[in-house]
Amino acid sequence: MNSIRKRLFVILLVATGIIWLSAMGWIQHSTRVEVGHVLDRRLQESARMVASLIRRNGGIAAPDAAMLVDEAPALAGTGPHDYARQLICQVWGFDGQLKSESDGAPSGQLARQEGFSEREADGEVWRVYTHVDREMGVRVMVGDARSIRERLVHDVAMGLLAPALLILPLLAVLIWLAVRGGLAPLDRLTQALSRRPATDLSPLRQVDAASELRPMIEALNGLFQRVEGLRERERSFTAFAAHELKTPLAGLKTQAQVAAMAPDTATRDRALGQIARGVDRTDRMVRQLLDMTAAENAIDSGAPPQEGARILADVADALVILAQSRGVTLRLETGETQWRTTQAALLAPALRNLLENAILASPKGACVEARLLRDGDTVRFAVLDRGPGIAEADRPHVIERFYRGASSPSGGGSGLGLSIVAAAVRTMGGELRLSPRHNGGERAELILPAAPRTT
Repeated sequence: MNSIRKRLFVILLVATGIIWLSAMGWIQHSTRVEVGHVLDRRLQESARMVASLIRRNGGIAAPDAAMLVDEAPALAGTGPHDYARQLICQVWGFDGQLKSESDGAPSGQLARQEGFSEREADGEVWRVYTHVDREMGVRVMVGDARSIRERLVHDVAMGLLAPALLILPLLAVLIWLAVRGGLAPLDRLTQALSRRPATDLSPLRQVDAASELRPMIEALNGLFQRVEGLRERERSFTAFAAHELKTPLAGLKTQAQVAAMAPDTATRDRALGQIARGVDRTDRMVRQLLDMTAAENAIDSGAPPQEGARILADVADALVILAQSRGVTLRLETGETQWRTTQAALLAPALRNLLENAILASPKGACVEARLLRDGDTVRFAVLDRGPGIAEADRPHVIERFYRGASSPSGGGSGLGLSIVAAAVRTMGGELRLSPRHNGGERAELILPAAPRTT
């Protein structure tokens, strides 16, 4: 049952039904007990009434004395019942002689003991009360048939059950109306959300909202805010990417025109060199855009684990030509560190961007160091250079997309390198640390858990 409304209705109906059945059982039991007490009390009063009349008659029990109880109806007034004249009475003397009895009394003595008792006579079970008057020497016995008594109790109980049965469907209707009214704020919220256009991410109002819905509304407003922030980031990303791609493409077009109209070989060669550098810059930006997308939308591909040292070595090998063109030396230090990861698709772009930044920032003749070491429960990849480092004013912003600091590498850069590294390391459950080196340069560290996540 997926409907909250139906679930609440069933739960409340079952709970109310259990209470109703318990109440009816208690009412039935208490009614039977109370009616039985009333009938017993009537037997006592009738017996004492006959004894009182005998006492007033000087202790002589007239033959018709017992006929008085025969006129007493079971219930006062008249009605559709037939309980009148249901009592019987016998008056016995201490000498064992029957002094008087009412019409319909069974043969033989009704009871053998004082007080209440039951006795079967003439095929009927009688409930009898015996009143003993020792001064007058008589025993007055008044009784009624148990079958009639039980029918009376049953009819009284059924009379109470009929209206109670009518109440049950009324309770069901009231419960349904109460559940529907109680969930009305949720229906209004649903309608408000269904009418809202996809572009409307403004917060939902909480002023008139039920207190139980406010946490959900707050969560929805938080989601709207995050989606709006993400959408704004995507808009900015698209705008920046378009701008950054437009510039080198415009340069390529210009240099191509220059090369086509070059009056001499030197001018043509210079234009072609500019075209090659522009292509390299554009290629790097496109690759970084793809890396950024992969880092922020990582999917568990179930790739087999790879050695961290091997990944670092492969990245360094791919950058040897760039390093040679810049006059920079690459040096790797992995030692005997053994560590494997299934997230090579994230780790390799992060290391490549760190090494590229270090190579581009390093002066000619400098050495860029790449180290891998195991430190307890963590693994550290460190990239060290002797470039100008990161200005203190730029440190809070260097991992922002398209941010270029004052010491940005020559060649323009895209401002995406450290953003890619930060996103990849965050997805891997690690941390990026940037710190200045003694005597100049920068130290960039990727700190990853030794048991990496397989996101």
